[in-house]
Amino acid sequence: MAQEDTSSVPPESDPGVAGATTVEIRTAARAALIPTVRAVASDLAARADFDLDAISDLRMAVDEACATLVGLAEPGSPLQCTFDVHGDRIDVAARVHAGAGAELPDDSFGWRVLQTLADQVAVETGTTDGGRSALTIRLHKLAGPGL
Repeated sequence: MAQEDTSSVPPESDPGVAGATTVEIRTAARAALIPTVRAVASDLAARADFDLDAISDLRMAVDEACATLVGLAEPGSPLQCTFDVHGDRIDVAARVHAGAGAELPDDSFGWRVLQTLADQVAVETGTTDGGRSALTIRLHKLAGPGL
């Protein structure tokens, strides 16, 4: 289920400015559920008045990020996607619980696709509050060319 928080975010708490909208989706890390996450990304970009190319790029980038993470997720892991909408950009963080030592290769075709579709992309490894290993892909997409 998606949750929306439209409360004001103080500028010092970044990654955004006051008035940013945050939508979070949490689902099982299964390939069959990725189209739902992709549809949310597309809808948020359309509502933020992104141009059609930027909407398509964001949708495909979210699809690639989620598919990559689902392939590395521990059995039974949730897939958590957070979308921060900041008017002219959307920041996305997709995370799964991954097995110890799981790494995303940055020389893969999928990684190159992400770098092409998103304006910025990064991968983070760490642990969750429960001490489980986590793998996160962060990306951000601007509303249109030259922004």
